[in-house]
Amino acid sequence: MYALMAEGENIREFGEGSTHTTIYFPEIRALHICLAPLLEQQQIIRRIETALTWVDRIASESGSARKLIDHLDQAVLAKAFRGELVPQDPNDEPASVLLERIRAERITSPDKAMERAKKTA
Repeated sequence: MYALMAEGENIREFGEGSTHTTIYFPEIRALHICLAPLLEQQQIIRRIETALTWVDRIASESGSARKLIDHLDQAVLAKAFRGELVPQDPNDEPASVLLERIRAERITSPDKAMERAKKTA
């Protein structure tokens, strides 16, 4: 089965017919496949199936890891908004005080606030 799968495109080249492609019996009879002894074939199949199982497991684990990464992004953002990513400086003023100061500054000098906004944009 694996030998035929590996030769897929080459086997299709034997096909004839314009409406219905067919591989005729003489072509099949002319097809030669070298086979290893039966015990070796069985060992090869076991190894292939083990490898395919491993690939399936890795694919599944990568899907799970992707979901974890999505949750990690959300967790990092949440920690950032709570101020938990880096140690906080107790000398820093609270955000509410900073925002109030910015509001008051905008009220007293709206032109400067507009200039600052244009520079940062």
